[in-house]
Amino acid sequence: QVQLQESGPGLVKPSQTLSLTCTVSGGSITTSYYYWSWIRQPPGKGLEWVGAIAYDGSTYYSPSLKSHTSISRDTSSNQFSLQLSSVTPEDTAVYYCARGAYDMDYWGKGTLVTVSS
Repeated sequence: QVQLQESGPGLVKPSQTLSLTCTVSGGSITTSYYYWSWIRQPPGKGLEWVGAIAYDGSTYYSPSLKSHTSISRDTSSNQFSLQLSSVTPEDTAVYYCARGAYDMDYWGKGTLVTVSS
């Protein structure tokens, strides 16, 4: 059973960088041909795919967020991370990590990140 757990600060100030880490257990993030995604849900809105990192380290980003998004990984720790720079209050959301790029089969529980001064 694959399990994912998000971690990171729950409060970020405007213009700063939001950093989250997803720790994966029960499966390796380097296993072919899996993708590992970040998805977010702003309060009262639907799910928004942020981006993904593939088993081979390739990265993919939402066009609307690409300019200030970076996804990386630490294979020794079986973790992948999200960095969202120059955040605004509109980046306030529950952030989820999940396995998959289109059809996600395993999800973390999500973590609320609030952007506020």
